[in-house]
Amino acid sequence: MNLAHLHLLLNHIPIIGAIIGLGLLVVSLAAQSDDLKRASLMVLAAIALLSLPAFFSGVGARGAIRKDTAIPAGLIERHEGSAILALFFMEVTGALALVGLWRRDRLFKAQPWSSSLAAILFFSVLTAGLMARVGATGGDIHHPEIRVGQDVSAETGLSAIVSVFEPSPVKFTDLMLLSKWWWAFMMDMHFIGLALLIGTVGVLDLRMLGFLKQIPVAPLHRLTPWAMAGFGVNTLTGILAFIGMPTYYTFDAAFWLKMLALLLLGLNAAGFYLSDAFQSVEHLGAGEDAPPLAKFFAASSLVLWFAVIALGRYIQSYTDTIPVQ
Repeated sequence: MNLAHLHLLLNHIPIIGAIIGLGLLVVSLAAQSDDLKRASLMVLAAIALLSLPAFFSGVGARGAIRKDTAIPAGLIERHEGSAILALFFMEVTGALALVGLWRRDRLFKAQPWSSSLAAILFFSVLTAGLMARVGATGGDIHHPEIRVGQDVSAETGLSAIVSVFEPSPVKFTDLMLLSKWWWAFMMDMHFIGLALLIGTVGVLDLRMLGFLKQIPVAPLHRLTPWAMAGFGVNTLTGILAFIGMPTYYTFDAAFWLKMLALLLLGLNAAGFYLSDAFQSVEHLGAGEDAPPLAKFFAASSLVLWFAVIALGRYIQSYTDTIPVQ
């Protein structure tokens, strides 16, 4: 399997997932079901994470078809531009979903409609529409039968309006590399976001493993929004850095191992909050020991975060370790 295969394997997940998440959210609001609301927010948050490898593998897919003269370069550029716009909206939607899950008690048990739910619904609708456009522009590339007898490069109607807001991939890349000071600022913010994230999650994990037992778990867990903010900063700066140097990161083995560790961390967090592990430590007092299941999630979290940090440091050393197909 190469990166083109990986892109073809993953590219439908953000599109279908965004539509499913939106559908669940609409049904939950109509039925006033807290369980469906929670499920819809979980789907949106998960799809936001899975959208990252789907987007990053697109550069590898572009490398695989770069010599195919039957595919107009304009179609590829349009698909990339639509993917960039949709990705940013998907990440905002996922961030709002995470905040909604964190504030679930106030969000679900208050009035059926709230400003938070309205914002999530608004961005979900926009994201689903933009993801559908990404699928349509990708179909123009992968299905030549669509291009027979018609000018698919022409934009009409709503597509023409949306295309105005889609960035040019080449110009966006040039913008990210415009100044060394801007690049240094992004890398500094990426480090600050990581420190904020690891500093909060790491202390909570260490407490569940039996360290700092004099501190109750609840005050530490209330710091989770700071970890979410750090992850948001990391995600934003990471995407911008990738757009600035797409081939540098795409064909780097350490980068993809880092992405795998991040996906496993998402699975780890989902397992922790959806299983009995979180309930068993939510009200853990000073001096009390966490159960084995919670310790397992805490230990695996620390190992995976250590892997993320180490692999991030090795990205430069493993440049061009993945061949261009």
